[in-house]
Amino acid sequence: MSRIPSGSGILRHQNQLSSIESLQEASTQRLACDMDAERAKLTKLAADDRALSRQLASAKELDLDKRRALVDAADELERMRIKHHREIVDLEVEAAKRAREAREHEEELKVVKEDLETARETIASLKSTVAQQSGVQVTLNAQIAALQVENSELRAQLDDLSSVVSKGALDYADAQHKIEQLEKEAREAEMVRRKLHNMVQELKGNIRVFCRVRPVLPHDLVAPVVAGLRRSGSSADDQERATAADLTFPDKEDHREIVVSSSSLNAMGQERKEAYNFTFDRVFEPEATQSDVYEEISLLAQSCVDGYNICIFAYGQTGSGKSFTMEGGSTEATMGMIPRAVDDVFRAAEALRNKGWEYKMEGQFLEIYNETINDLLGKGEFDKKKHEIKHEKHGSTITTRVTDVNVLPLSTPREVASLLRLANSRRTVAATLMNERSSRSHSVFTLRVSGYNAHTETRCEGCLNLVDLAGSERLNASGAAGDKDRLRETQNINRSLSALGDVIAALGEKSVDKVSEKHVPYRNSKSLPNLSLARFLRASHWITAYDLH
Repeated sequence: MSRIPSGSGILRHQNQLSSIESLQEASTQRLACDMDAERAKLTKLAADDRALSRQLASAKELDLDKRRALVDAADELERMRIKHHREIVDLEVEAAKRAREAREHEEELKVVKEDLETARETIASLKSTVAQQSGVQVTLNAQIAALQVENSELRAQLDDLSSVVSKGALDYADAQHKIEQLEKEAREAEMVRRKLHNMVQELKGNIRVFCRVRPVLPHDLVAPVVAGLRRSGSSADDQERATAADLTFPDKEDHREIVVSSSSLNAMGQERKEAYNFTFDRVFEPEATQSDVYEEISLLAQSCVDGYNICIFAYGQTGSGKSFTMEGGSTEATMGMIPRAVDDVFRAAEALRNKGWEYKMEGQFLEIYNETINDLLGKGEFDKKKHEIKHEKHGSTITTRVTDVNVLPLSTPREVASLLRLANSRRTVAATLMNERSSRSHSVFTLRVSGYNAHTETRCEGCLNLVDLAGSERLNASGAAGDKDRLRETQNINRSLSALGDVIAALGEKSVDKVSEKHVPYRNSKSLPNLSLARFLRASHWITAYDLH
């Protein structure tokens, strides 16, 4: 963009242009005078030449005298001519210079005129902009006035809000103090809840025995036949003397009684009727679901999280449904006690997280088979390692552990389900006349729960032992008498279950009579499985048994 000259610059250029024009005019006049003088001189010289020519004829005699003067005059004339020529050349150069300067001044004048025109356009634009800005300024002044009014209103609101914030800060401090008090009360209430919860469990009994009656299945109506097995001593007479049993449940309110009525034919062909009345902590009729059964022990999962040792096991004859009760099926409705208890333990641990508790879960799965403890989660062959049960006392707490077993950290119930599938695939089973897939070992799943509360610096450790016992059976009924391996398994199972029954009976009597000094026969049997199961019971605060029929 061209530079816009100021008003004084334009005047100065005009003065310079006038002086240039006057100088050019004076130079032209002086040059014209010089040319006239030269012309006059030339005319005079021409006249002199003619006069001399005329005088030449008359003054030839003077020629010799004046030749030198003529030569001198010619030289002088030549010098003058050269001088005049030089002066003319100088004047032409000066005229060319003045003409060039005039052209330059004309170009400068043109540029100045263009700049002047541009300046005029800019001034016109600026005038228009100033007019617009004046209107904008008026609008802005109005807006400023409105904003000042609004600012005053906002300041007033800010003052009000400041007072509200100050009051809110005080309220927040009070609320924070109340929250801390409520959290403290909640922690104290949690401790009271633990005591009351476990007091209720103790009032229900440290040892509880439930009876679950399995419904009649289609194969129960047909005498089982398994390849390689036969019922020794069986005959048509035995079938004729078969006993028909009838189960009734007279206690419709508390569901604690079961009456077994039977009729049979004696050797004389006479009918003999007998009735037996049994009382349990709870009786589950054939229509009872897995959920109904678990509801009776569901609160024990909370006790485990609270730091108590729990033992739940199923006890009964082969084919009575112990494994189904403990492990269940693949659907949610048929889930057994083990997955349901594990889910509740994780759920209870998660519920206590907002009260400052952090829990760590670990699991192990063992089987007791023919007087040997096997690690179902081990990587090698079972019998390569010798496992022993150790009791470690820490203050008033007794911790039970098994040596050289794999203890896996668990973070979700799904990991527990995967662990159970792996263990069940390794468990020892076999076919008998009473059950095509009979458990030939006692399985013990142990879930260890360790908790710590950073607020109260309290620690707790609980243990949930879920035991699926092998079924008791009669040698003739199961067909194991003719198989050496099955015979040994059956003898060990029955022996261990008999010793276990003695321990449970003694513990039951001791729990009823708190001051009783009755001996509990933990070591009555020399068999390692009996001792192992008894030790698991010894380390448990609550024991729940299912007597399945």
